[in-house]
Amino acid sequence: MTGFLRNAAMACAVGVATLTAASHAQAEFPERPITMIVAYSAGGGTDVAARSLAPFIETYLGGSITVVNKPGAGGEVGFTEISQAEPDGYTIGFLNTPNLVTIPIERDTRYELENFSPIANVVDDPGGFHVRQENEFETLDALIAYAKENPNAVTFGTTGIGSDDHLAALALQRQAGIEMTHVPFPGASAVRAALLGGHITLGVFNMGEAVSYAEEGLIRPLGQMADERWSKMPEVPTFREQGYDIVQGSSRGIGAPAGVPEEILQQVAAAIEKAVNDPEFQKVAAEQSLPLRFLAPDAYETMLKTARDSYLTLWKESPWAAQ
Repeated sequence: MTGFLRNAAMACAVGVATLTAASHAQAEFPERPITMIVAYSAGGGTDVAARSLAPFIETYLGGSITVVNKPGAGGEVGFTEISQAEPDGYTIGFLNTPNLVTIPIERDTRYELENFSPIANVVDDPGGFHVRQENEFETLDALIAYAKENPNAVTFGTTGIGSDDHLAALALQRQAGIEMTHVPFPGASAVRAALLGGHITLGVFNMGEAVSYAEEGLIRPLGQMADERWSKMPEVPTFREQGYDIVQGSSRGIGAPAGVPEEILQQVAAAIEKAVNDPEFQKVAAEQSLPLRFLAPDAYETMLKTARDSYLTLWKESPWAAQ
């Protein structure tokens, strides 16, 4: 064999070996546990969704997932940690709208949307207004009438400035011509605890997080911010039915730091889709009152960018950070 042919054969062998090694490495993902970050406290809607879904993703991905709560600053603490993690596929996390896109609009942050690789949307949960069962307010109109007579006397709890809950309450204030006092919390479970303890008048949180408490007779939902009544709570009127054009909620999807190899992202996305479509998970989701809506990576990224554009426009018209 001539020197040229011998060198060509060696180069070819090296190339094949490299491709084989890369393919083998990819096939072995995940080789170690994956961390799934939740940017809110334990017990909230996102935490419930994460802990319910993780075992099913494990089944289809072939690895273990550890859910870690990183609450604080309306989600900013957890979102920042996701965005700054090593882009190797071993750190993923839940991305919540609108917080993910509104926080960088209202203040300087160490992340922006481009620092994430969207993987899949999982949940789309309408917002709601809730009072304690013992509360005097039987309807949304009764609450509004009281707020008009007593400016800032009504205290409302949300998961933070710029959250879907906060923006919904501000929208009602503008449309109804009332003033209420905002009390931010690190997560929905803290809002519910404050509401049940009588520390706030009104709890603004998602309907999926309210179902069990309403069924137990602990809280009274005054309205839901959906296009139409959610089938799990058909007795609760929408805001539009009550004369207020407010449709608001929280989508909860899964993302990773920007730069994760496309093959790994697609592998995780495929496992999430199979998990969401698993009849056993759908049964669990129904029991946990999780309104499911799966979106693949491209569609999810489009949804996030569209949401950001919408809130950028809103911010220019009516900044919410000081409200």
